[in-house]
Amino acid sequence: MAYDTLILEREGAVGIITLNRPPVNPFNYAAIDNLGKAMAELENDKSVRAILITGGGEKAFSAGFDIASFADPMNVWLPRLGHMVFNRIERGSKPVVAAINGFALGGGLELAMACHFRVMVDAEKATLGFPEINLGIIPGWGGTQRLPRLVGRTRALEIVLMGRRINAKEAYDWGLLNKVSKPGEVLKDAKEYAVALSKRAPLALKAILNAVVLGLDTNMAAGIELELAGSQMVGTSKDAMEGMTAFMEKREAKFIGE
Repeated sequence: MAYDTLILEREGAVGIITLNRPPVNPFNYAAIDNLGKAMAELENDKSVRAILITGGGEKAFSAGFDIASFADPMNVWLPRLGHMVFNRIERGSKPVVAAINGFALGGGLELAMACHFRVMVDAEKATLGFPEINLGIIPGWGGTQRLPRLVGRTRALEIVLMGRRINAKEAYDWGLLNKVSKPGEVLKDAKEYAVALSKRAPLALKAILNAVVLGLDTNMAAGIELELAGSQMVGTSKDAMEGMTAFMEKREAKFIGE
């Protein structure tokens, strides 16, 4: 399927989504809708086992909401649609890596936080933040909830209430990033994560993501039940048998997602 606001590609078992609204890849209704449809396409493609999302160009991952589209009547549906798409990314069955190739602000940062892994370029103008407070609005696609879960309440409030932007090194120190990349290497580094994840057992990946992501939204007892359900699901799978056999035979396991 062709998309107007992004480029969808496949490299082996990795699906790659490149946001493509130059120069700063902002989100309007069509862009969020396209992202949701592209994610659904990759989720339903059994040959894809990991997903990578990045921004086109070198300036921005995404500048967030497209203020120029403010008067679009379709925007009345945008808050709910944004939540649906970002929740789908976070709660999907396949791991998603964000390759943050430039600044990620507002909705751009919210998208990155919905991903399971985040790799960001170390560049002077590459910053993360929520400028909404300066416009008299608030983050509306999960930012007020995901950021404190990732960096803690105190630092989250500093970013959101003060409109403060942080660079890649600060974000890494605060636990917001998995890796900081040199200029020109962020996509390569993010692909290394995605390729490694694509080789893991798909059923086990799904069970782990489900237990961790949904478990954080509940209490310990309910989380343990999620873990138990996942353990039971994978325990008798062909992949589990293959993993055990490969270990005994000292070879790389070949998982098929069954």
